[in-house]
Amino acid sequence: MNRLRNSAFEAWTSYMATEEVDPRFADLDAWQLSAAMEAMWEGQLAAIAAIGQALPSITAATEAAKSALGEQGRIVYVGAGTSGRVAVQDGAELLPTFAWPNARIRFIVAGGETAFVTSVEGAEDDVEDAVRQIKAARLTPQDVVIAVSASGTTPFTVAALQQAGSSGAVTIGVANNAGTALLASAKFPILVETGSELIAGSTRMKAGTAQKVVLNLISSGIMLRLGRVYRGMMVNMAPSNAKLKKRAEGMVAQIAQCDGAQAARALEEAEGEIKTAVLLALGIDKVAAEAMLKRCDGNLRRVFAGLAKDAPRTVSAPRKVEP
Repeated sequence: MNRLRNSAFEAWTSYMATEEVDPRFADLDAWQLSAAMEAMWEGQLAAIAAIGQALPSITAATEAAKSALGEQGRIVYVGAGTSGRVAVQDGAELLPTFAWPNARIRFIVAGGETAFVTSVEGAEDDVEDAVRQIKAARLTPQDVVIAVSASGTTPFTVAALQQAGSSGAVTIGVANNAGTALLASAKFPILVETGSELIAGSTRMKAGTAQKVVLNLISSGIMLRLGRVYRGMMVNMAPSNAKLKKRAEGMVAQIAQCDGAQAARALEEAEGEIKTAVLLALGIDKVAAEAMLKRCDGNLRRVFAGLAKDAPRTVSAPRKVEP
């Protein structure tokens, strides 16, 4: 563990763009507020633009994650400070958006759950806690570990990712500085060079914005590949309140090309399962609908492709099939 501390310190003392004072903004505090606001906004746009160069790496990491997860694998987010909280924000949205089970999400954050909402000083240096949390997670090769660090040298995050790698899990490292320990430790390194911050070292700004977008891309891409999205709609969403129930009914009506009342009845019969409700609204009985979805790993597009192929020979073929 001392080796990790030393390597992190050496990297810290070398050039690190996110820690540099940009001479263009050295007097930012003396500017008119409108000019400062425009400069900070432009910095955010630059952060988004920087992600373009990383898209091939992001895509490769997402494909590997999808392939590994199977029916039991977990998405494990690792981070400290701002990066850890950005990671928690992404993971917390997977249940309401894609019905990704909470049991298949884990957060390994420096300082524990307290650090989700408040800063825990010194926690990012605790490599022993990082190793302890990773061991407690009992990772397998089906698990996907996404570690985020703006500097790429945070001792907690680097140690956690290295320990995760020894378990055979898919390891993804997201950092904003090149040549850093986190990227070297990841099977799938993702470098987003956002450069110096307008407020030196305040990586909650450009680096944090880029990190959130990268995590959005990875998690949403995984769900796309797993069939939890159909025709741009969140068809795995759980209609857990009045607003979401209306949204779910709208999805069923749109996909099945039926009226709202029929969609509502189908959704009720399907006990809130949108994809099952779509098939019910198309005239398929519930047992058959559930069997079709199971055979196709819950992928509605694959179900429709099969129905289109079999339609000439199937009495109960849906009246409208869009593969």
